[in-house]
Amino acid sequence: MSVDAKYWAEAKATGGGRNGMSGLVNGQLTVTMTSPKELGGSGLGHNPEELFAVGYAACYLGAMRFVAKNEKLGTVPDDASVNAHVGIGPRPEGGFALSVRLVVKMPGVDKAVAEKIAELGHFICPYSHATKGNIDVVTEVV
Repeated sequence: MSVDAKYWAEAKATGGGRNGMSGLVNGQLTVTMTSPKELGGSGLGHNPEELFAVGYAACYLGAMRFVAKNEKLGTVPDDASVNAHVGIGPRPEGGFALSVRLVVKMPGVDKAVAEKIAELGHFICPYSHATKGNIDVVTEVV
């Protein structure tokens, strides 16, 4: 599938990858990377799973707002939130894989409507497209 990209972000990693520096080439964000304690690191910096969780949560919330408006399903309230839990662990065949759990909160929205918005949000969200068939993603509306 080719995409006519309207925007490109560029980041650069240096050092040891999971133990080094990563940041945007434009200098607006720099992050010290360290492996989490659970994977044998110091846990004193950040890791790719945290950054993926931050991006997915923000993108998916925006996608749900977009779909609610365009499909006339109501309004996603200002105090709505998405908590993205991103896990990493070994694959049986070797290497590592990710797992994602998205917890959606839409205070004041009927649960059936919130679940429909959450379902359709996956169609809009590019993170959901990128993970589909590659990463187990569970969505929970609370």
